[in-house]
Amino acid sequence: MKSRTGWMMLATVLLALPLMGQIAPPAAPRPRVSPHETINAIVAGTYQANPVRMTIIYGRPYSKEPRGEALRKIWGTLVPWGQVWRLGSDEATIMITEKPLLFGTTEVPAGVYTLYMQPEQTGTSKLIINKKVGQWGIPYPDDLKAQELARVDLKKETLNTQVDQFTMAIVPKQGGGGGTIKLWWETTQYSVDFTVKP
Repeated sequence: MKSRTGWMMLATVLLALPLMGQIAPPAAPRPRVSPHETINAIVAGTYQANPVRMTIIYGRPYSKEPRGEALRKIWGTLVPWGQVWRLGSDEATIMITEKPLLFGTTEVPAGVYTLYMQPEQTGTSKLIINKKVGQWGIPYPDDLKAQELARVDLKKETLNTQVDQFTMAIVPKQGGGGGTIKLWWETTQYSVDFTVKP
């Protein structure tokens, strides 16, 4: 019941955000080029207490060209090294959390955020958590950069199989305490752990 009440409160906040000026003004409609998906997870805090509902809404581009059959090179080409990427396609990727989260020592208060990524070929790639919502995924100008809440380290791993459509997941930690946000594309996985703030 508490989780349902918290989710209803968050929904009320979401409806009120346009009135509070936190969402960018509506822009001219743009056609989507990729399918979109909403993923949800109930993540328990320490000792299974303080469960939190998390939601990510994102576009899922394919490796295959939108108007062709050729497979595109993803990391370092379609998604350049050292530049901010919109972590999906079309509108900026949305993350909603009904309770505060900790990414390492970085606190993310309950609310609605957009997620971006800056992949690095040799250094540590970053997940970018931005306070502005409602915008198209690109470009990423200085005024948007100024609204970043945090940049957190991503762990990079090589996959044994090819993933031809960008995929994200929220994976609760067994036994509670938090979870992991994962993303896959091509033969690479990036991930970041988080905990539910007590």
